[in-house]
Amino acid sequence: MRALISVSDKTGVVEFAQQLRSLGWEIIATGGTMKLLRDSGLEVINISDVTGFPEICDGRVKTLHPKVHGGLLARRDDESHLAALKENQIEFIDMVCVNLYPFRQTIAKPDVTMEDAIENIDIGGPSMLRSAAKNYKDVTVVCDPADYAQIIDEIKASGNTTVQTRLQLSAKAYTHTAEYDSMIATYMRKAAGLNEKLFLEFDLVQSLRYGENPHQEAKFYSKAEVGTYSLANAKQLNGKELSYNNIQDANAALCIAREFDEPFCVGLKHMNPCGAAIGTDVVDAWTKAYEADKVSIFGGIVAVNREVTREAAELMKPIFLEIIMAPSFSEGALEVLCTKKNLRLLQVDMTKDETIVDQYVSVNGGLLVQDLDKKTVEVTAEMCVTETKPTAEQIVDLNFGWRIVKHVKSNAIVVVKDGKTVGVGAGQMNRVGSAEIALKQAQAAGITEGLVLASDGFFPFDDTVTMASQYGVTAIVQPGGSVRDEDSIKKANECGITMLCTGMRHFKH
Repeated sequence: MRALISVSDKTGVVEFAQQLRSLGWEIIATGGTMKLLRDSGLEVINISDVTGFPEICDGRVKTLHPKVHGGLLARRDDESHLAALKENQIEFIDMVCVNLYPFRQTIAKPDVTMEDAIENIDIGGPSMLRSAAKNYKDVTVVCDPADYAQIIDEIKASGNTTVQTRLQLSAKAYTHTAEYDSMIATYMRKAAGLNEKLFLEFDLVQSLRYGENPHQEAKFYSKAEVGTYSLANAKQLNGKELSYNNIQDANAALCIAREFDEPFCVGLKHMNPCGAAIGTDVVDAWTKAYEADKVSIFGGIVAVNREVTREAAELMKPIFLEIIMAPSFSEGALEVLCTKKNLRLLQVDMTKDETIVDQYVSVNGGLLVQDLDKKTVEVTAEMCVTETKPTAEQIVDLNFGWRIVKHVKSNAIVVVKDGKTVGVGAGQMNRVGSAEIALKQAQAAGITEGLVLASDGFFPFDDTVTMASQYGVTAIVQPGGSVRDEDSIKKANECGITMLCTGMRHFKH
């Protein structure tokens, strides 16, 4: 039995080759792989000794030869194939272990040149993978070091890998080359000035019980490079499997949590925050967020950006919640919360990362793609457009409200006092309707003085300002940009309200 090994990622390859040699396999290798294996004391056949032809063109040509591909592609049960190999003095190659030049890593470098990119386009590697994968009934193809152990175990057990394993490895090899080619195609089309083609790579995480409704099928996929504040790499510590709606809501909650560095808690329901607050610690943040709307949080989702302590857990436990998410849970918190067998506890990486990522939304027959709305400008006193200037305390609340309102369905109005939401108006057909909902929530809670109001979009008329003044709003933050901004500013001046315009809109349709 013979294995041809030629790898860019050399993780575990020496041990793999040693195991194969101990099982009686001959090893053929190329270039750097051959040197590594020989330096490790292994007997290795140079690829040039197999082909009878030297590596040429700076190594660009070394495995593109009939004695390689004939040895891989020949069917062992076809007499004509066997005769052709005998006539041309070609021996079988029973395994190919290949992974490809690091094209993805190369083009990710900020100073990469076209020359660098071109030299990291593998030709011989994909060719060998495809040949071996096509002939999986007879040939084992390996492109992932994670598969080395299983392959060795099967050879030890029965002298070779099983046909089922070879089929699975074949599928992995074709996936590997497809992803590799899509990266190259994307890069080269851009360099050539051709229209972009979008190739997406997502791996199945789980099949879901159903989608938004029981009659809809649904699945959850993840990107290869997940990043932080993501459910795709969250660790579930307790509870039932996540549903489609759970995932949607939990993702929305994590997007809000990402806005804050200070201790923060948000309760979320149907993609909108129903209570959010900053606090001195996780207990204080939870208490304020819960008190912001004790009714709506029932059956909701909670995200905090600090470890959940036993004290916080004991406060959360009596409330019916679907999910609690945090960067960590103390042992005491787990003792308390895991007594609720259906409560989903998710440990989520909340490391700050401002990398720009794409957001995908499907439409009938197409796909919308945009940058995820990560950027949020800090609200400062210099943004004030009214005669009445903001206090330092108002600036804190204005910043808080501004970070919350960007995550509420448009037309969005959020009312804030002392670092917590006291009213949320979401998704109405006009902004006045959203303002009325949010302001009446605050009024019902008995909060009618010193309120701060945040709007995700500008005011086309002064009616929202007029209403705000009637409910005790003293400061407003909004993007500005309406042709009738002056009407709202004038009304704010008449009412003694400070107004700040950020110059940044945060619609969330």
